[in-house]
Amino acid sequence: MSPVAALPLFAVSLLVTLLAARLFARRLDHLGVRFGLPEASIGLLTALAADGPEISSALFALAKGAHEASVGVLVGSNAFNFAAMLGVSGLLAGRVLCARAALALEGSLGAAITLLAAAVLLGWLGAAEAAGASACLVVPYLWIVFGGLERVARRNASGNLATFAEALATRPRRERLAHSGNPTQHLLALIIVDVALIVAGSAGMVQAALALGDDWNVSSAALGVLVLAPLTSVPNAITGVRLGIAGRSDALVGETFNSNAINLGAGVVAPALFTTLAALALTAKLELAWLVAMTAVTIGLLAPREGMRRQGAVLLIALYVGFLALHLSAP
Repeated sequence: MSPVAALPLFAVSLLVTLLAARLFARRLDHLGVRFGLPEASIGLLTALAADGPEISSALFALAKGAHEASVGVLVGSNAFNFAAMLGVSGLLAGRVLCARAALALEGSLGAAITLLAAAVLLGWLGAAEAAGASACLVVPYLWIVFGGLERVARRNASGNLATFAEALATRPRRERLAHSGNPTQHLLALIIVDVALIVAGSAGMVQAALALGDDWNVSSAALGVLVLAPLTSVPNAITGVRLGIAGRSDALVGETFNSNAINLGAGVVAPALFTTLAALALTAKLELAWLVAMTAVTIGLLAPREGMRRQGAVLLIALYVGFLALHLSAP
């Protein structure tokens, strides 16, 4: 594919992907509020929606044999999410304050999936073992965020269990959200269209980016980390900042950690069950270590009772800049 054809294809595919992902996330958000779901559940649903471009791009790159681009998209997107979703939200809103129970739940799952995926990429853990461990974490997590713990706590309304469940059951105020007059079945039909557009747009974007990289002598790793990762993460960033400014920190934190867990679970652990992942270059290993450290720092910044203030937000953004510098300084 010539640059004359690749550039318009990339631009159009990017625009279609981002618009579809943004609409997908907003529609799922409306459905979550309409059904009275807690913020933890809404954070998970919006993460699934906004992650579409990242996961689709990574999987298409993997299918094309561009393993370095695939890993670059996933690791780069996760680092970008911390800076753009939590960092920018903290700067604009003044702080990100979520329930400590929500942070314990979301942060522990996000950190665990990150470590499992890193172990698979480094060859320290087999795909089957990582998938089994992930399932043991994800199944009880889903039970908790979709109300299982809350229902148990209602029958035993005393003790730490009830306190923990109550903290996770925070629901958004309907009057603070934009109203959607579309009937539920109409929203569900539009969501299916959004998914199709996300997949098609991601396929075109990856195809065009790889063609341009070949023509301009840009490595697939650089395309993944510097181009595809931040661009495909824009829907996550927009959704996250919208939640942060609205004061919906529980949903923001949930979406951030869920997005990162979904990226690595669907983009690394699941594919590793069916294909052999290429060995990582030294730079990719360092970037993976940086992401693990960034995950730990993020949890530490959110942990205080007063939440993460602007200084912590600046630190997250600086860590992402350092992540980019690490890649650019590689030989």
